[in-house]
Amino acid sequence: MASSALLSDLCEQIVDCPHSTPEWTDSGVVVLRSQNIKNGRLDLSDPSYTDEIHFEARTRRAVPSAGDLVITREAPMGEVCMIPRGVKCCLGQRMVLLRPDQGKADSRFLLYVLQSSSVRHEIFVNEGTGSTVSNLRIPLLEALPIPTPPLPEQRAIAHILGTLDDKIELNRKMNETLEAMARALFKSWFVDFDPVRAKAEGRDPGLPAPIAALFPDSFEDSELGEIPTGWMVKQIGDLATVQGGSTPSTKEPSYWEGGTHYWVTPKDLSGLSNTVLLGSERKITDAGLTQISSGLLPEGTVLLSSRAPIGYLAVAEVPVAINQGFIAMQPLEGVSNLFLLLWAEVAHETILSWANGSTFLEISKSSFRPIPVVNPTSDVMGAFDRTIRPLYSHVVVNESESRTLSKVRDSLLPKLISGEVRVLGSSK
Repeated sequence: MASSALLSDLCEQIVDCPHSTPEWTDSGVVVLRSQNIKNGRLDLSDPSYTDEIHFEARTRRAVPSAGDLVITREAPMGEVCMIPRGVKCCLGQRMVLLRPDQGKADSRFLLYVLQSSSVRHEIFVNEGTGSTVSNLRIPLLEALPIPTPPLPEQRAIAHILGTLDDKIELNRKMNETLEAMARALFKSWFVDFDPVRAKAEGRDPGLPAPIAALFPDSFEDSELGEIPTGWMVKQIGDLATVQGGSTPSTKEPSYWEGGTHYWVTPKDLSGLSNTVLLGSERKITDAGLTQISSGLLPEGTVLLSSRAPIGYLAVAEVPVAINQGFIAMQPLEGVSNLFLLLWAEVAHETILSWANGSTFLEISKSSFRPIPVVNPTSDVMGAFDRTIRPLYSHVVVNESESRTLSKVRDSLLPKLISGEVRVLGSSK
């Protein structure tokens, strides 16, 4: 069993954030926000900024540096990340900077410890009173008991877990690239009509000859403006069977206990890093499934969250039942489910314009089905699916591998930190 120390004894500094609202600017120095800290890493895909003057004001006590940790105090509470090299930033609100004492604690090891179930329990429950904590106060943070094996063992543990996380991160970045390629192709063919414009202007479309030959060389008028000659404007309900779901009574145990069927809510999609859905937080029984009119939807169904918010998207790679917060699209014969997926992403603003609601926007099945969509010829639809299907299949493989690696990491984490599983120390 590893010895333990208080977090305050393992850190050179524990610095609370400034309690003033940051001065927001369009560019400048990154201001960390709670939404930038996800699953143990810093996500700056949607950064916020302040200027140099306000950066200096917000970093008087400490400038976040590579190897420092940042932990959120509330909304959400207990999310933690490590500052990577080359990132200049300052703290936003409701977060704390931790600067590990490198003679006592390895930064990456401490990052993993703070994500362990035992420490998170200490964070979320006040052991003195048994009450749930809603705000991570500095005294509570400083008094957290942290398992503390010798430094060489800390580094070895961090290396093992870090190797798994590095592969997960590599898969995530690869999937981002693959999905961006598919998105760009959809936009080129079905939004900008690039191959048709090129042929109309006598230019090379830049496609293999058999595919280029499938596109017309002129446009015609439609209710959506100019579209390629021979293509049609249809309703999305003409391309897919549109269904919704429901929630079996949570007061009836027979619907839930021992459930074997994935039952999906928009929350299951909110945490996805891509559009691949491989499972759900909850499952229902056969009896529960009978309470949902849409039943078990097949693999390949496209799911769109229909309220609070509208727009989460995924392709179910396993059979699923859904709650009432979805529009489910099962492609009809000759229609690519990837076409439906990418159309729904591109048409987000259009979909919102067909929604209604006084408390929050919601799009019903009856409002969704008539939304117009430019429908290409079956030959072009087929060529599109054959072109991007290998990209999407690679995304699925990567995501499946990452889920497996995550399970291995999550299984190893408490065992390594508690000393149940020991590793040889490393002086690296």
